[in-house]
Amino acid sequence: MKYVSTRGQSPKVTASEAILRGLAPDGGLYCPEYIPTVDQDFLDNLCQMDYNQRAAKVLSLFLEDFTEEQLLKEATEAYSTFDEYGVAPVVQLGNDCNIMELWHGPTCAFKDVALQMLPRLLRMSKEKLGVEEETCILVATSGDTGKAALEGFKDAPGVSVTVFYPNQGVSAVQRMQMVTQQGNNVHVAAVEGNFDDAQSGVKKIFGDSEFAKVLADRGQKLSSANSINWGRLAPQIVYYFSAYADLVNSESIKMGDKVNFCVPTGNFGDILAGWYAKAMGLPVNKLICASNSNKVLTDFFATGTYNKNREFFKTGSPSMDILISSNLERMLYHATGSAEKVADLMAQLVNNGQYTLDQATMDELCQVYAAGYADDAICDETIKEVFGKYSYVCDTHTAVAYAVNKEYVANTGDNTPTVVLSTASPFKFVGFVLSSLVGQQDPDVSEFRLLEELSTVSGDRIPAPLRNLETRQVLHDTLCEKDDMKETVNNFLNK
Repeated sequence: MKYVSTRGQSPKVTASEAILRGLAPDGGLYCPEYIPTVDQDFLDNLCQMDYNQRAAKVLSLFLEDFTEEQLLKEATEAYSTFDEYGVAPVVQLGNDCNIMELWHGPTCAFKDVALQMLPRLLRMSKEKLGVEEETCILVATSGDTGKAALEGFKDAPGVSVTVFYPNQGVSAVQRMQMVTQQGNNVHVAAVEGNFDDAQSGVKKIFGDSEFAKVLADRGQKLSSANSINWGRLAPQIVYYFSAYADLVNSESIKMGDKVNFCVPTGNFGDILAGWYAKAMGLPVNKLICASNSNKVLTDFFATGTYNKNREFFKTGSPSMDILISSNLERMLYHATGSAEKVADLMAQLVNNGQYTLDQATMDELCQVYAAGYADDAICDETIKEVFGKYSYVCDTHTAVAYAVNKEYVANTGDNTPTVVLSTASPFKFVGFVLSSLVGQQDPDVSEFRLLEELSTVSGDRIPAPLRNLETRQVLHDTLCEKDDMKETVNNFLNK
């Protein structure tokens, strides 16, 4: 299988090349030139497998450069870092819905599922291509990707990783996870701006041919760990299949029954992985796109116009505080079938801050997707509701998805069994969650002191990666303006 750019001006590449490059030379995102399909026998076999085996089986359909045996070995090593609950356990909340917990990895966020696997895919890609130059991973994060990338790539030979995060746009726990990161090849910088500023800055650096030459002269080359990298997105497809197999095994559904997935998403990567699973043949009815007050995606599905020219809100679910959803470009490519059209739409987004999709294409998308949003007030009430009803504590992003799904069911009467993706431990957003459960907290009390209180209130233990976080030494204190990001990267890499 070859990979093509969404913008059509770059040659086809192998899976290894797509993973190593991250972004296509023409600025587009790599997509598989065709989508492999599966049958019921494939799904039946998944039901007999553990998560590592499921990962190897699904990934082998896309990553033909590697054998299924190689992928199983790497998946087994990658997911050995997860706690005793597993990689993606499904928890049933009454008869209302199922919660797929994706935060049992080393940084307590769903990004671990992909970013414990990506470094291994990158290493295998370099070996296959005979690449010896240093791979410089460059990441923009709204909170979770950064720590997961740092943890995944720390001390990896032949690799360095640089993470940019919005200075005032992450939780205190998220920030401390990043600035205390150990490793001889990791760099972290706060950006004066929001996530979109950081993400745009990273894309600009990737598109700077002169800077690429400077790096090449030093034996270095940029790559990405954001979901613009196919090696980051592909492992996320697996957990949709795994959830389905688990529902069959628990007799919550019968093989062949359709399910809905409700996904809290900002950059559109997590829900796009679900679309790939559906396109492959997984019995999915609807993919429900859940947004917070930065509801650019909700408005897009309602109107057909994607418009980033709007007020930006800092919310209690900061990983979704995004106005430029990069992975939507892949969806547009598959929906329109035209790289030329996608290139034009992306140019409109850069030049005008918006674009409008034709009605026929939107009608097709809305056959697959539904969308809704929940603001902080609804999120607050939802955390209370879920805890009161099920004694289950969900984080802010999961609460957004739960609320959006509840509204979707009320508006449509669609009672298809549903899986809500839970993307982070509630302890990562302890201030908001605890306030929802027991009332407003003293703003002078640090989030780290609140961890113990949430543990007491919920009866859940503090995840090991978050314990004693406040006492760890701060190792990274760089702060830069958004226009100085390239200089910051150069300084990091020229040491």
